Amino acid sequence: MMNNLKNTIKLFVVALVCALSFTSNAQQLENETNYFQLSPRIGYDFPSYNNNTPYIDYKGGLDLGLSLDYYWNTFGLGFDFDYIKNKPESTYPTDNLYDPSGPTLLTNFNLTEDNISRLFFGIGPNVQFRSNSRKFKTEINTRFGIASIKGGRTYLQSTTPVIPLNFHAGYKDSGVFTFKGQVRFTYFLSDNFGINAGAYYMRHFGAKELFDTPLGVSAGYIPIVDGNSANGGPSSDLDFNNAQLREKPCDCDISSVGVFAGITYKFSKKVKEDVCEVCGEDHMPRCCATCGCGVTVTARDKYTSETLPLTDVVLTDLNGNIVQSGITNSYGVVVFNDVAEADYIVKGKLYDVSLEETSITKDEFKACKKDGNSIQKVIEYGDLNFVLKGNVVECNTDKGIQGVDVVLKNTVNPGQKNTLSDAKGDFIFHLKQASIFLLKGNKNGYFSNEVSITTNDYDRNKSLFIDFEMCVNPCGQAIKLDNIIFNLDKWDILPAARPDLDYVVKLMQDNPTISVEMSSHTDSRGSNPYNQTLSQKRAESTINYLMTKGISRARLIARGAGETELLNQCADGATCAENEHTINRRTEFKVICPQ
Repeated sequence: MMNNLKNTIKLFVVALVCALSFTSNAQQLENETNYFQLSPRIGYDFPSYNNNTPYIDYKGGLDLGLSLDYYWNTFGLGFDFDYIKNKPESTYPTDNLYDPSGPTLLTNFNLTEDNISRLFFGIGPNVQFRSNSRKFKTEINTRFGIASIKGGRTYLQSTTPVIPLNFHAGYKDSGVFTFKGQVRFTYFLSDNFGINAGAYYMRHFGAKELFDTPLGVSAGYIPIVDGNSANGGPSSDLDFNNAQLREKPCDCDISSVGVFAGITYKFSKKVKEDVCEVCGEDHMPRCCATCGCGVTVTARDKYTSETLPLTDVVLTDLNGNIVQSGITNSYGVVVFNDVAEADYIVKGKLYDVSLEETSITKDEFKACKKDGNSIQKVIEYGDLNFVLKGNVVECNTDKGIQGVDVVLKNTVNPGQKNTLSDAKGDFIFHLKQASIFLLKGNKNGYFSNEVSITTNDYDRNKSLFIDFEMCVNPCGQAIKLDNIIFNLDKWDILPAARPDLDYVVKLMQDNPTISVEMSSHTDSRGSNPYNQTLSQKRAESTINYLMTKGISRARLIARGAGETELLNQCADGATCAENEHTINRRTEFKVICPQ
């Protein structure tokens, strides 16, 4: 029982944390505080009785419920009452059933199936989220409490002769510890009245079965085996020798899920139109002469209608003085509370680019005062350039690198921009349309290739942002060149090796201050002096190729490692397959950065 309870609580805690994360990222348009809410409902319950009765199913049934909740703001406390009715159903097969001691075909049966009623009373915490329009609300409710479970006696017997076939004594337990988790969605038709729908999960821990004194069991059945009837056809025979009888009532869990619909009535306080006793969250975003109104600003892109998180927004008076300021959340929204009645200008800036400003007039405050809704404003980002949201990481990892000097070059119109990556490796550039750009990262102890990006691949009417990831390699790290392969006992550069070596050439051209050590390795077959000489010749061949491409000999180091740096166990005397020896025959390069 305790393990089931712990697992159930863990699952619901995960759901609750997700809900809290969602609400923390969303701005509530109004802080409706300190009110009661009543929600009657009707639904259908689907039960699962874990009482080990293979020939008894439990059908779904009616659920009548009532919730009374009190909300301080986002969080609240609630009480639930549920009346649930289910019915057991015997699935014991009675067609062509024989008493093999006769043998006798059983034709007359008597079946009793009593309804099960469950009453639940529980209390627990709530969390809610109201949409910007105040019309929709999502609630997550948790309840812990006590349930009363009664009924469910199921008895099937043959009457001629009298043979008990399938039995369960049912339940009668008035103190069953119960957990309930519920999600409810409400649409408000007015400020106080709404309709709701939702779903729940309920679990009763250790519901105690009854014990039937005349029969001497709490549950039992007679197994059925295949047999032959008197006329030689197939039949189902009773197996009396293996009768399954449970004398000790079990404390078994009962769980169910259900769906419901209902109505909601909110008992909210009346707000005077002209006078506010106290200015504060209780009155926002409603408007009054003393407290002012709430102003909700949404920042979005003019061409794609994308909402814009992390946009700086200011509310200024007509003289340019800042009255309030804020940053839009992940939904592109920022809320200014308790704004006094006046004329204002709303301005915004995203990554140093100003948005198209808008204004608020005194007449809009009068409308706010009349209908109780906040003032809604939209500011738009009208710049035609793309925003490159870049991230620089260490190659072959997801580790962001801080302090990388990212260089952006425009190949169409000459020019260069620089920026430094932040603590997460993020950086921002504005990119013109129909242009090709080269990106490169510089940092002490790291090197990188130049990478290109073209805005011709993107449509400004469909996207403002371009997500891009580039990587830098740490200096001194050995990098394997997969296609540097030599013929047996040869050190000539083969055509297949040239693309990999051209990659090294491009790297050294992009990073004119680095040097490169080319290392050639052999397997353990052959003598050590022979392998050392052969590997040195192969390393020199790669160096010579790089020099033909214009790389200075002073920046190149040829190193023959022979068989001294094997990557596996295939040393002298070891028995290895050819593919294992191949792993050791490799060429690597190591970048040496200036001190």
